Amino acid sequence: MPPFVQTTHAQESPHCQILSENFQRVRQRIADACQAAQRPSESVHLLAVSKTKPIEDVLCLARCGQGAFGENYLQEALQKIAQAPELEWHFIGPIQSNKTRPIAEHFAWVHSVDRLKIAQRLSAQRPATLPALQILLEVNIDQETSKAGFAPEALTEACHEVLKLPNLRLRGLMAIPQIRQTLAEQRAVFEQMQQHLAQLQEQFPEAELDTLSMGMSGDLEAAVYQGATWVRIGTDLFGQRAYPAP
Repeated sequence: MPPFVQTTHAQESPHCQILSENFQRVRQRIADACQAAQRPSESVHLLAVSKTKPIEDVLCLARCGQGAFGENYLQEALQKIAQAPELEWHFIGPIQSNKTRPIAEHFAWVHSVDRLKIAQRLSAQRPATLPALQILLEVNIDQETSKAGFAPEALTEACHEVLKLPNLRLRGLMAIPQIRQTLAEQRAVFEQMQQHLAQLQEQFPEAELDTLSMGMSGDLEAAVYQGATWVRIGTDLFGQRAYPAP
C-alpha cells in the first residue's frame, strides 16, 4: 500500500467532512474487529470502493489518509486514475477478455481474476516497465451458477498454472459470498475461504499467498475474525450509490 497522505483540511466542504467522519468510523470498526480477533490492526487494509462516486470524493478520502481505491467499471476507473495516478488502484469488477489490456496497464492490483484465460492475458499485456501485477483468484464460494469465479476444488490447478505466469504476482483469494444475516453465518463462509487459502499455502510454500480479500460494509467484522487482509468498503464510506437506470 502507498503511504497515507495526511494533510490538514480545515476548509473542506460539508460533504467532505461527512466522508471524513465516515472514514474515521470505518477505521475504528476495523480496529475494534482486529482487537476482538486478537490481530494487529495493521494486518487489515481498507480498500475504499469508489465505483460510481466522483473523483472529488476519492480525493477527499485521500486527504484523510486513504491510499487504496477499488473500481468495478473500467472506463470510469481510467478517468479517475488519470486524475489521481499517485493513488493505489485496484480492479475488483468482472473482467471481459477485451478489457484486460487497459487493466494490465493501469492497475496495481486485480482482485477478480475468475478464470485462467484472464490471468494469461493480464500477464501477457502487463507492461515491462511496471512491477508485476498483484492478483487474487476470485472464488465462487457459494458455487452459484449466476456468479463467476473458480470453484473451490479447482483452486489447486488454477494456482499451479497462474504461478507460471511471468508478469503476475499471485497473492491469494477473493470472494463475494451471498448475504448472510448473523455473525455466525458470516464467519462460517469466511472460514471456508480461510481454509482454502491455508491449503494453498501448504501446497505452494514457495508462493507469497498472504492475502484474503473479503468483507464489505455489512460483514466486515466476520471477515476480520476469519483472516481478511483486505476489506472492501463502499457504502459505509461514500454513502448509498445511485445507479443509472438500465
